[in-house]
Amino acid sequence: MNQQQITALKLIAESGYNVGTRLGNLLGITRQAASARLKRLLKDGLVEVSGTSRARFYRLKVVGQTSASYPILGLNEDLVWRGLCLPFIAGLPENLKNIWHYGITEMVNNAIDHSGSNVLTVGMERTAIYTTAWVSDDGEGIFLKIQKALGLYDPRESILELAKGKFTTDPANHSGEGIFFSSKMFDMYDIRSGNLHFMHDDGLRDVLTERDSGSAGTVVLMRLNNDSARTSKEVFDRFSSPDEYTFDRTIVPVRLAAYEGENLVSRSQAKRLTMRFERFRHVILDFEEVNEIGQAFADEVFRVFRNAHPSTEMIPRNMSKAVSEMIMRAQSKE
Repeated sequence: MNQQQITALKLIAESGYNVGTRLGNLLGITRQAASARLKRLLKDGLVEVSGTSRARFYRLKVVGQTSASYPILGLNEDLVWRGLCLPFIAGLPENLKNIWHYGITEMVNNAIDHSGSNVLTVGMERTAIYTTAWVSDDGEGIFLKIQKALGLYDPRESILELAKGKFTTDPANHSGEGIFFSSKMFDMYDIRSGNLHFMHDDGLRDVLTERDSGSAGTVVLMRLNNDSARTSKEVFDRFSSPDEYTFDRTIVPVRLAAYEGENLVSRSQAKRLTMRFERFRHVILDFEEVNEIGQAFADEVFRVFRNAHPSTEMIPRNMSKAVSEMIMRAQSKE
C-alpha cells in the first residue's frame, strides 16, 4: 500500500462518515480524486461500504480472523499463544509480536486463575490497519470479584483499583501488573463485565459506561495498529525506576473516584482514591475533567495521606485553577 491508501484507511478507522470530503481536504485533492482512491480500496477488498450518497458509510474490512474455545481445567496460556495467536500474527514486526504475546498470555492466565469459568474463548481478527483480539469467559465477572475481594460498596469502584495497578485477588501467585501494563501497551483496551464497560484508548481519556443489560463473565478486547512503533520495554520503563526494574509509578484518573454526578468533596472519597497508593513511590494524579474539589477531599489526599506516607510522591496534573488553589491550601497547613 502507498501512503495515500494508508491515510485513507486510517481516516476510515477514525470514522466511516464523510470520508471522501475528509480525505480530499487532508490530501489537498478534489472530492472526485478522493472518491477514485476509495473505489480502489473497495476493489482491493480492504474496505466495505453501505448506504448511498451523503449517507455512505465506510468500514475497514476484516481480512483475516481466527478463534477457539478451550476448557480451562489444565489449560496453559502458552499453548493458546503458540497454537492460535502466534501463527495468526506471524507477519507482524517483532515489537508488535512481543506486545501481543504479553497481552494475550496475561489475559488468558487471568481467566484461568481468577474467572471461575469452565471455558474461555480467544479470538483475533485483522484489518489493513489494526489487529484486534478478545479473551472471554463466563465466570463470576472481574468487577464483581474485585468488589467482593476489597469489600467495595459498588462494582464501579473496581475500575479505580484496576487503573491504579498492583491489585490482584491472589497475591501469592500474581503481581497485579498484567491488566495495568496491558492497558498501556495497546491502542485500545476494553473490559466488559456485567453491565459495566471500561474503555481505555491510548491518548484519550478512560471511559466507564453502564449498559442496560449485560452478561455474566468477562470480555477483554485489545487493539493495536499493525504499524505501531511502540515496544513493551518502553511501556515498562514509563512506570519503573531506572536501573531498578520495579513497578513504582502509576497514573490515576481522579474522576474515577466519583460516581456519575458526584463532586469530589469528602474524606471518604479521598480515602477510596488513595487506597493502596503507599505501594508506589510516585503517584501521578490526573485531574482532567475535575473542575473543583472540596476542602476535606484535598486535605485528606495532600496533607493527611502524604504525612502518613512520606515515601509516596503525589504529583497532580491537568488541574483547573480551582483545584490547584484547593491543593495549595491543603499543603499550606503542614
